[in-house]
Amino acid sequence: MTGRDERDVEYAIVGRVRKAHGVRGELVVEPYTSAPEVLFASGARVVAGTVDGDVARGAPELSVRKASPFKGGLIVAFAEIADRNAAELWRDRYLLVPADELTPPADDEVFQHQLIGMRVERVDGAVLGTVSALYELPQGLMLEVGEGRGSVLVPYRAEVVRRVDVDAGVIVVEPPDGLLE
Repeated sequence: MTGRDERDVEYAIVGRVRKAHGVRGELVVEPYTSAPEVLFASGARVVAGTVDGDVARGAPELSVRKASPFKGGLIVAFAEIADRNAAELWRDRYLLVPADELTPPADDEVFQHQLIGMRVERVDGAVLGTVSALYELPQGLMLEVGEGRGSVLVPYRAEVVRRVDVDAGVIVVEPPDGLLE
């Protein structure tokens, strides 16, 4: 990843820092990838992102020292984060990698980072809002969809999500009765 100009590279979000863990600078990371064992393996590098999912100014890189499973996520130690005080500054920030370093998704798949900011509509065309965040829960991926009166969580499941058009930036959903009433 070194030697790249971040303005010329498309980045993919591969995780989000939940919080600091312990006193040695470890972070609890929610992976946004189907291959966390690869992208957060010892020696792997990620690029620092902001709380909005953008590449941080100067795009500092973080080197993974070690990672281990923890409550549906990972505890990750980065070489550049030495103590809890430094780790606290990372809460809610995204971690990214250059998209060209990832295996492209299959035709019926999307990168999770592509979902953020997409417009969500019902099959009848009614707009529900835009995806503002993603949550990996035991029951699966949930999309936080912002709307005028707040936000709702929409399950990203085949029986709810009917179509995802990445080029148009639209997710079409058919929620079960009562889910979004």
